[in-house]
Amino acid sequence: MSRVAGARQVAYDTIRAVHESDAYANLLLPTSIARAWLNTADAALATELTYGTLRRQGTYDAVIAVASDRGIPEIHPAVLDALRLGVHQLLSTRVASHAAVNESVELAREAGGRGAGGFANAVLRRVSRDTPGDWMTRIAESARSDDERLGLLFSHPVWVVRALRRALAAEGRADELEALLTADNAAPRVTMIALPGLAEIPEDARRTPFSPHGFRLGGGDPDAVIRASDGRVRVQDEGSQLAALALTRAEPVREGERWLDLCAGPGGKTALLAAEALAHGAKLEANEISPSRAGLVRKALAGVPLEVPVSEQDGRIRAEEAPNTYDRILVDAPCTGLGALRRRPEARWRKAPADVPELSELQRGLLGAALSALKPGGIVAYVTCSPHLAETAGVVAEVRREWGAAVEELPAREIVTELSDSDPGLAPQADGSERAQLWPHRHNTDAMSISLLRRV
Repeated sequence: MSRVAGARQVAYDTIRAVHESDAYANLLLPTSIARAWLNTADAALATELTYGTLRRQGTYDAVIAVASDRGIPEIHPAVLDALRLGVHQLLSTRVASHAAVNESVELAREAGGRGAGGFANAVLRRVSRDTPGDWMTRIAESARSDDERLGLLFSHPVWVVRALRRALAAEGRADELEALLTADNAAPRVTMIALPGLAEIPEDARRTPFSPHGFRLGGGDPDAVIRASDGRVRVQDEGSQLAALALTRAEPVREGERWLDLCAGPGGKTALLAAEALAHGAKLEANEISPSRAGLVRKALAGVPLEVPVSEQDGRIRAEEAPNTYDRILVDAPCTGLGALRRRPEARWRKAPADVPELSELQRGLLGAALSALKPGGIVAYVTCSPHLAETAGVVAEVRREWGAAVEELPAREIVTELSDSDPGLAPQADGSERAQLWPHRHNTDAMSISLLRRV
């Protein structure tokens, strides 16, 4: 098997698992690469093919529909994934056209037989005859609205395009929509953290502009650095770092404080909270409803010499069972994940507008329960990896209405700016809230929303 063919097989198998078994590419792909014994170059190629195909799936489906003269639902799913992988190579990589066509045709033949191979060959040769620009013009002309045009060109469902437009408009930045959509389709740079008080940023690393503990390696294998640090240096998006630090740095920590990470999985923010608690004499507890994700939390905490009990309950129940108990609580709430489409590209295809009200209800329940578990004067950080206004401003506004004068909002934008090494330029929100909203195209982070509330 050729080098490219080996990488392509791993990519294809991962894409099939994402679509067939609801697997997560970021969790499955590293394991698949290891099992295939791919070297560094092959692993990089497999990663680019996998993520590139998933990110641009909507665009490629539009191209395939035109080139095949068939509706996407009419194409066998396994054959369709082979076509998507082939179209990605033809339109978005430097892989030779003949290799992209031949190997993808073979994948389609293995999935659907000789007829599927012939069909794939005809479609991919049709695609290869025109330039990427020609195809973008063709599918743009088929759009019935500007939002649909953007959805086709930038591979986002139309409802997501509209949600992102509204979120940007809340900052007076609706004209940045195309920049945001472009950023969602770019591979994110690997950002790392040296847990405060437990590890130092390597001298040859480049510090991140906002988190005081974040950095990027100039080169080399991040896994080797992580292993050498016993988990005290780890990969973590800078927005995720800022979300945890906003809670711990909102005001000085008093020794003996009790903290709770209510929705802790997979544990990156928990580890940072644990390091901060250890440095300031605080106690930390964690909760995660999913047993498998709770296991990841325990693994993430292995590098921090602090005992952190991890419970496995519905966060609403966990908080309601401990009224007036905690000084600080992090609610990193389950959400649509629209802020992390760079790293989890399949998320854009797994959610629908109908999911948002159910998630918002859960988010309100978690935030309300967390407020009840705070001591008077305690602080909760409400965080989502989504800029969707219904999951961010809407949830906070509703909970504040319910609690009235018993809750006050703290200046999250100011706090995040003060702890940052550079001014992130966080924009005021149209609703007058103090919410801090980070963006991939502005800050090179996930689109993390951070609100801070104090129980008065």
